[in-house]
Amino acid sequence: MTTFQHIRLELARDADHPHGDSANGYDLVAPLDGDGRLDLAACRAEPDRCRVRRFEQDTTVATGLLRHTTGDRWILDLEPGDADDVTGFRLGEEKFVLGEYVSLLTATGVEHTYSVKRLQPV
Repeated sequence: MTTFQHIRLELARDADHPHGDSANGYDLVAPLDGDGRLDLAACRAEPDRCRVRRFEQDTTVATGLLRHTTGDRWILDLEPGDADDVTGFRLGEEKFVLGEYVSLLTATGVEHTYSVKRLQPV
């Protein structure tokens, strides 16, 4: 069964953030199947419900849509333009479960890892 979920991704630990950073990350609203994976059919059926919010220091810096493109490529299509779009690294294969890690690539090719911190039906 597919349900739309509010998914909170917070920056995981890295060289610049040895303890992670809960004030920086993404909020997604996306359909997940029973295994916790993104549901492509549900996303295509209701594309305007698949939302993204980028936050830094707990402040919204960009919003947009979660979109599926060619192959198994998912992007966080942030407004305005393409300069700030983010690509999910194997996002279609990831299980969105509390505590799991998700990698995202910035438009400039820098990879950051985020931890799933919240899953809540919407």
